[in-house]
Amino acid sequence: METHALESDAGFAGLGLREELLRALTNLGYEEPTPIQQESIPPLLAGNDLVGQAATGTGKTAAFALPLLHLLADGKRGTGPMALVLVPTRELAEQVSQAVHRYGRDLGVRVLPVYGGQPIGRQLQALARGVDVVVGTPGRVLDHIERETLQLSDVRTVVLDEADEMLDMGFAEDIEAILSETPAERQTVLFSATMPPRIDSIARRHLREPVRITMGRKAVAPGEVPLIRQTAYIVARAHRSAALGRILDVEVPTSAIVFCRTREEVDQVTETLNGRGYRAEALHGGMSQDQRDRVMGRLRAGTTELLVATDVAARGLDVEQLTHVINFNLPVAPEAYVHRIGRVGRAGREGSAITLAEPRDQRMLKAIERLTGQRITLEKLPTVTDLRARRLEVTRTALQTSLETDDLERFRVVLDSLTDEFDVENIALAAVKLLHEAAGGDRDEDEIPTPSVAPERRTPQTRDPRPGGRRDRGHNAEVARLFFGIGRRAGLRPQDLVGAIAGESGLASRDIGAIQITDRFSLVEVPEPAADMVIAAMQRATIRGRRPTVRRERFVR
Repeated sequence: METHALESDAGFAGLGLREELLRALTNLGYEEPTPIQQESIPPLLAGNDLVGQAATGTGKTAAFALPLLHLLADGKRGTGPMALVLVPTRELAEQVSQAVHRYGRDLGVRVLPVYGGQPIGRQLQALARGVDVVVGTPGRVLDHIERETLQLSDVRTVVLDEADEMLDMGFAEDIEAILSETPAERQTVLFSATMPPRIDSIARRHLREPVRITMGRKAVAPGEVPLIRQTAYIVARAHRSAALGRILDVEVPTSAIVFCRTREEVDQVTETLNGRGYRAEALHGGMSQDQRDRVMGRLRAGTTELLVATDVAARGLDVEQLTHVINFNLPVAPEAYVHRIGRVGRAGREGSAITLAEPRDQRMLKAIERLTGQRITLEKLPTVTDLRARRLEVTRTALQTSLETDDLERFRVVLDSLTDEFDVENIALAAVKLLHEAAGGDRDEDEIPTPSVAPERRTPQTRDPRPGGRRDRGHNAEVARLFFGIGRRAGLRPQDLVGAIAGESGLASRDIGAIQITDRFSLVEVPEPAADMVIAAMQRATIRGRRPTVRRERFVR
């Protein structure tokens, strides 16, 4: 069943929500429901299952959390949860948990986030006391089920949030196992930014006659610029750092996120940007939650202007003043690009999405355009001349602002003492020169060579003829076999390895090849070009609560 936008002048009050929730929304400053909330809340209040496709930042959390809380208040609360929300990352688990707590404060809702990296003892104590809503990552939720510390027999609503991301991270089997532990008559809600065939397959198996809602991007009127300006620059890998600095100097973002694939790349780019004079901070999975919270606090306060992050660490973040998302390199899947650029252009704000792509990335850019239905404009990297012109413009703007707002009288004595000897125009030019130099405007720059872009050749061994399937690894395909010092005795399953590799390194789950698990160790095939990246990313990662040795296999089998 398809739905269409509802017209209502009554705001949230017209959706049938209980008074406690309306009061909480008023206190939080919410005035009108977003389109996804307007369409989702009534059928969810009526008890329908629902499949919703909407981009990040459209208000999906409130769209499922408000009906969940409304129905929760009607039921008799026990020790076990009445609602379960599955999310791909711990950052999103924290964000959704906080939102549910804020909305349900007047209902006395007991909500608990569960995810890896958090002391499990605290979670065990909360579960023993009793909770109403559990928000968790699939791996940790399944861990609690296996420990018999989480009982799902009383669950009335299950929400799969960012379902496409969970599947990309290798959680498909975990999700199936978790759903099998919940009552068959539950209400099931699925939200996703994209709808690949695997998502539709889950919906057919686990949802009963769901209401289907698709929220497309707002149509662009003739002559109107889209809210998110999407551009790409073709840059050789060796010159990416210099190109990033050049683009930032020209764009002058108010606040930006720079996405990298690995932790090591995040640290390297952060150091480079700080050396260039920017206030940049790193955010990745190797940091504690307290460290991440402090970084986000500084970004929101404006003391940090650039956040350099991995996809997993930045998942679910919403920074109001964010103006730019920059892909230091393309993500491994088009769907991940959609999630990245969703950080800007929220709630009607304008934003820019800029990508640094290698010549071989043209096919991926085309795949992204097909997925989003929007064109990514290929532009030439700003030249040294362009950069100098932009720096002069920044200096002019700074002077104009000072002339319009500052009290300049106290400097008149300096001007008067110089006008007897020098022309006023030359004095002004000298002052402009000093300001320009103090801002680094005359910093030397080398031209960045533009790589020649040859048409890509299609080869059978690199094509993926099946939607969502693994690549055909013929005898010409280069693969590396990696050794993981953890095996069956630690309870390891293939999905644990796939989820860890995809989540920590950014390698798409479909690009992970054969997996062999023995009692004490495991072997995993990955594309040869990505092998070192995966090893570096996994050095500080934990799998099933352990930090195993990860290296190339030493013996050819």
